[in-house]
Amino acid sequence: MDDSSVEPFDELLVFVDGASKGNPGESAAAFVVCDGDGNVLFEMASRIGVATNNEAEYWALLLALDFLRQWKVKRLSVFSDSELLVRQLQGTYRVRSSRLSSLHQLAKERIQGFPSFTITHIPREKNQRADSLASEILTSRVRL
Repeated sequence: MDDSSVEPFDELLVFVDGASKGNPGESAAAFVVCDGDGNVLFEMASRIGVATNNEAEYWALLLALDFLRQWKVKRLSVFSDSELLVRQLQGTYRVRSSRLSSLHQLAKERIQGFPSFTITHIPREKNQRADSLASEILTSRVRL
């Protein structure tokens, strides 16, 4: 299918969050994609195995970036309640953890695929949907 006729999004807003039972422990990552007016277009949550909470935050971002790389997006604005994630990607904080170093590098590489990218720290109350998705999938049990 030729996607040349697909109109690009001027801006997408993405809310990311990770959750962990223990540090490290069983973890999950989630993201919510909204249009520029805040209307939810897509949301996803996934278990990611054993990870620290900070690793889960990075995985939430990486899952969102991977999902959106095929979309035509002029400006991608990401929001997270993880101050560490945001400040490390902004270059304000150094990445000291060897566990986060490779995730940080992957995120930086994937961010380069977007014409315009910003990441902003927000209070947890403003990230409720992503937080709820990550928590729900982490506590849910699959029944056969």
